[in-house]
Order: sequence, then structure tokens, then C-alpha cells
Amino acid sequence: MEVLVLIFRVDYLKYDNCNNDGTAAKTRYSVMRDALNKTGRAIFYSICNWGEESPFIWGRSVGNSWRTTGDIQSNYESFVGILDRQVYLSRYAAPGGWNDPDMLEVGNGLMTVD
Repeated sequence: MEVLVLIFRVDYLKYDNCNNDGTAAKTRYSVMRDALNKTGRAIFYSICNWGEESPFIWGRSVGNSWRTTGDIQSNYESFVGILDRQVYLSRYAAPGGWNDPDMLEVGNGLMTVD
């Protein structure tokens, strides 16, 4: 009997905006991009500065995804507000670079399956 073993290696770094030193986001995130590139490994690089400083405009040159908004809350008002802000951002996304409107909240708090 033959056994086929597949090994998938996924490297992912989410670089958050908490406690930043005030350096412009594109500059700060580019330093990390350069460090990740020096490893020689393919690493999915997620920029998370909550949509501040318009990362959807420059994000593709720096990372693979960028947050487009602040944190989602577990309610429909937050979800719909974030969804509405994505409409005009689709033109900035393409293979290799994606808008990130934050996580799904289905099943959390006020976000029921129904």
C-alpha cells in the first residue's frame, strides 16, 4: 500500500499597529517586509494598522493584506458599517494583495447564525 504524505508549510505574520513609535505606517511596515524577504522564505505578511494612513493605496507594495478598518464588534451595525466601507476598496485588491475588513463574528455575541 502506498501512502501519500503532503506537507504544507504556511508562514504568516500579522504585524499590528499597537504601541507604534509614530513612524509613518508605510515606512514602518516596509522595514518588516525587508526583514521577512531576507529570510528567503515565502511569508504571508498581514499589515494591521486599522485602515489608518490608507494602506489600501500602498499596501500591495509592502504586504499581502492590509486592514481597511478598525476592529469589528460583535453586532450587525459594526458588520454592516465595515461592509459598506469595502465597496470602493475592491479595486485595490488582486492576487497577492488583499483588503482585510477584519474577522467574521458569526456565532459570537450578538452575531447569531440566523
